[in-house]
Amino acid sequence: MLELMLPALVASLILVGIHAYLGIHIIARGVIFVDLALAQTAAMGWAAANLGLADTLGGWLGVPEPAAGYAIGLAATLVAAGLFSVTRMEHNYIPQEAIIGIVYVVATAATILLAAQAPRGSEHVEQLLTGSLLWVSWPQIWRTAGIYAVIGAVHWFLRERFMTITLNPAEARRRGWRIAGWDFLFYALFGLVVTLSVVIAGVLVVFSFLVIPAVIAFLFSSQPSRLIGIAWFAGTLATVVGLYGSYQTDWPTGPTVVVAFAVALMLAFVLRGLLRKYGSETVVETGVASNE
Repeated sequence: MLELMLPALVASLILVGIHAYLGIHIIARGVIFVDLALAQTAAMGWAAANLGLADTLGGWLGVPEPAAGYAIGLAATLVAAGLFSVTRMEHNYIPQEAIIGIVYVVATAATILLAAQAPRGSEHVEQLLTGSLLWVSWPQIWRTAGIYAVIGAVHWFLRERFMTITLNPAEARRRGWRIAGWDFLFYALFGLVVTLSVVIAGVLVVFSFLVIPAVIAFLFSSQPSRLIGIAWFAGTLATVVGLYGSYQTDWPTGPTVVVAFAVALMLAFVLRGLLRKYGSETVVETGVASNE
């Protein structure tokens, strides 16, 4: 079991580490489905790359086909990131979730159309949805970890800006910060993460890594440091249980991990209810910052 599951476990924990942190921002910003939209946009880019665009681009640039494929997926994701950064409305007439939903639907339709033109297109679409955690290689893991470490360092040095814009956009505007520019940087870094993680874990698993640990964290605290710690703990535990369950039952790894995260969320709601019932001070009532 260790020989088979260890690469998948290490890769999953690396993904949980950065996605659980980014999920805190996504939940607080109220743009819950931005990960799905960016992940599906990246999947659309990968689907286009598999039609031979990666081979052609790689020949033009003199780079390996996988690098060219990643560049295509990243380019599509950055276009979506730019769109999200300029559509953060200061009113509620056109909610940003509407723009995010449109991008997701269009990217999904485009992915299906592109996959239909490729041999074994349905299998490719399934892989983009559920990922290939069991087949991840150690070089791919270390390369991904290195890129995520750089992105994590950028977030650390810019944590005050990102957290203020996420949790208190009115204060950011009062200080004269250009929110659209900072939002583009945030979503661009987010796009870098998603483009890599979709290839490893698939759209569904990546969404679970991002949203569910963050939701669990907000059930118990509103302090940023505690939020991140709770999200990491919950994500790690659910990942280990999901991978172990997949091995024991021989069920598909990606869907099993998603189900494990869903069970973790249900148990978190039960625990929060028990803590509130018995008057524990651990539970903190929180409100999510609005986009206004």
